[in-house]
Amino acid sequence: QVQLVESGGGLVQPGGSLKLSCEVSGTIFSRETMGWYRQAPGKQRELVARIGTAGTTDYADSVKGRFTISRDNAKNTVYLQMNSLKPEDTAVYYCNAPLSVIGQPVRILFPSWGQGTQVTVFS
Repeated sequence: QVQLVESGGGLVQPGGSLKLSCEVSGTIFSRETMGWYRQAPGKQRELVARIGTAGTTDYADSVKGRFTISRDNAKNTVYLQMNSLKPEDTAVYYCNAPLSVIGQPVRILFPSWGQGTQVTVFS
């Protein structure tokens, strides 16, 4: 069974930075496209960044130029470096393996989500 363990969230002021990590077990990580999702209160979960097995990346327009997704296959871990954070980035962040692209309804490979990590950007 695949397990996803997200970490690295916290409280930060606008303009600040955080780096999220997601450790994946129970699958051959290097063969999976991975993505970072977020869910703000009262909103649907959305895919904000994805990285392919060869390292190609894609971002939602709302985070492009501020967030960077990366992966370390030796550590079975996917990262999300978040810079220039804004209050609207406040959400619980999750990782999973996307079956859909950014902007489409969320479809995921791994049926169980991790616990997520809370990111709060406050003035």
